[in-house]
Amino acid sequence: MKLRRSGRLVDMTHYLLQHPQVLVPLSLFADRYGSAKSSISEDLGIVKQTFEAQGVGTLVTIPGAAGGVKFIPSVSKEEAAEVVNSLCEAIAKPERLLPGGYLYMTDILGNPRLLNKIGKVFATAFNDKKVDVIMTMATKGIPLAHAVASFLDVPVVIVRRDSRVTEGSTVSINYVSGSSKRIQTMVLAKRSLETGANVLIIDDFMKAGGTVNGMVNLLGEFQANLAGIGVLVESENMEEKLIRDYISLVQLDNVNALEKSIEVKPGNLLTYLNQK
Repeated sequence: MKLRRSGRLVDMTHYLLQHPQVLVPLSLFADRYGSAKSSISEDLGIVKQTFEAQGVGTLVTIPGAAGGVKFIPSVSKEEAAEVVNSLCEAIAKPERLLPGGYLYMTDILGNPRLLNKIGKVFATAFNDKKVDVIMTMATKGIPLAHAVASFLDVPVVIVRRDSRVTEGSTVSINYVSGSSKRIQTMVLAKRSLETGANVLIIDDFMKAGGTVNGMVNLLGEFQANLAGIGVLVESENMEEKLIRDYISLVQLDNVNALEKSIEVKPGNLLTYLNQK
């Protein structure tokens, strides 16, 4: 279809937003709009400038016959700080307290607009890593993992407590919960990971890190590589964490069930982004 520049820019922007991390040859846009590649290059320059000015992300151009353009989603440090601060404010509400000192998080993990922002923040933190797949633990980590995966354009694999007939043969390991010190089991379908896959682990909550450490050990059974670890909320009041190298958005300092108070602060994400 033959479009004016204004139409091309709108359609091109929509296409790139819907295909993050995908290398798009210039010939695709040239054929799509019936335009010369030189005109497409000029259009992409406008899109790139606008994306970067608005904090949407950037466009990376790969030269050569097999090259093209790739959209890398990202958020600015200021926007990341806004997301983290809003999370801290939401999690600190006393009405989140449940019996036993647990926190109600379903509304956050079920909010698609908020999850979209969180996913983009995590994708920004790990966009310099080679990630082939995202791993998470059932069940609350699933929507969070998919939010991150949508910006990194990679599949999600789900580790479970028990095997499912619908997943075929599985690999299982025993691990020690970092907080309760109990021996538990986690299971992953054999066909979930390929040998040498680079895996980003995403989890919703981490106390001592026993579950995340179990997933790291599970990667060894598949001869897969750890690309990074991201957690939404971490608990700071633990004597010793089993995981040291990770990125967190929110740190839970203290939960007082008697006084119905929750003390939180930003995790280490903002420090990490400032050092990149």
